[in-house]
Amino acid sequence: MVIRPSPLGSFIRKSNRMPLTFTNYKLMLIGFAVIVLGFILMSGGGSDDPNVFNEDMFSFRRITLAPLLVLGGFAFEIYAIMKKPKKEE
Repeated sequence: MVIRPSPLGSFIRKSNRMPLTFTNYKLMLIGFAVIVLGFILMSGGGSDDPNVFNEDMFSFRRITLAPLLVLGGFAFEIYAIMKKPKKEE
């Protein structure tokens, strides 16, 4: 009786690996920190008195810098997820 290897056997052995490595998780954590920093920079600028208008909410930091940081963080997250690990020999 001849035992032939199953074509699914190689698939099962290859799929035992984790899809993301430690490096992917580190990069994802960095991207998450950038996103949180962007939201922190976006907050504030309100007025304590509802009858007084505060122009500070239209500052460069809140209107331009913070949204760019958030978008950059999300783009970095996509890179972190898609990055393939280096081949180990």
